[in-house]
Amino acid sequence: MARNKYPEETVNKILDVSMQLFLEKGYEHTSIQDIVNNLGGLSKGAIYHHFKSKEDILNGVMDKLYQGNDNEIDHIKRLEKNANMTGLEKLQALFTSALDNPRQEDMFQMAPDFIKNPQMLVMQLEGIFKESAPHYVQPIIEEGIADGSIKTEYPKELAEVILLLINIWLIPLIHEDDPNNVANRFALFQEMMAKLGIEVFDAVAIERLEKFRKLYEQKK
Repeated sequence: MARNKYPEETVNKILDVSMQLFLEKGYEHTSIQDIVNNLGGLSKGAIYHHFKSKEDILNGVMDKLYQGNDNEIDHIKRLEKNANMTGLEKLQALFTSALDNPRQEDMFQMAPDFIKNPQMLVMQLEGIFKESAPHYVQPIIEEGIADGSIKTEYPKELAEVILLLINIWLIPLIHEDDPNNVANRFALFQEMMAKLGIEVFDAVAIERLEKFRKLYEQKK
């Protein structure tokens, strides 16, 4: 069998085609054969040479989305260096920016059913505990504790809880729910955060969260 002289191009082509299909049809309704049919001559063997499964392809697509998100990374770095903002203000700006990021819509449209794909839920949780909480949210909370804008003795745990509630509980990725229940969860989340002196979202945020919920439900 001839060796592929351009493996990186092949991988990128597979990821680009897969992302488009995931967006159009949803992850659950896209098969490996669908991907093959849109690769312009590449075989199923070429896919399995680079990816073990459809789940592995989705991981690659998500990684590519995150890696291409230079504006968001730059925004976080600017927040960290901004001496004119309190820790609380930085935390609010971080979550507002995340909700306003157009890539979030792509991610929710491609998101798999976590009940049918529990390994993806495990990966989501690992991302929270190993990456997002310790590297992005916890340092800002600790800064807020130092400047007095955030009151807690548990910065690590607070960072984890906020991200778990936002990424798993507020947006129903593992269970179906109606808009009223989502709104009630959001109201309770706001109430809990307010008692800690942390108002993470403004009124516009619930509209964005509801939009993400609808995008996810449409693709199930």
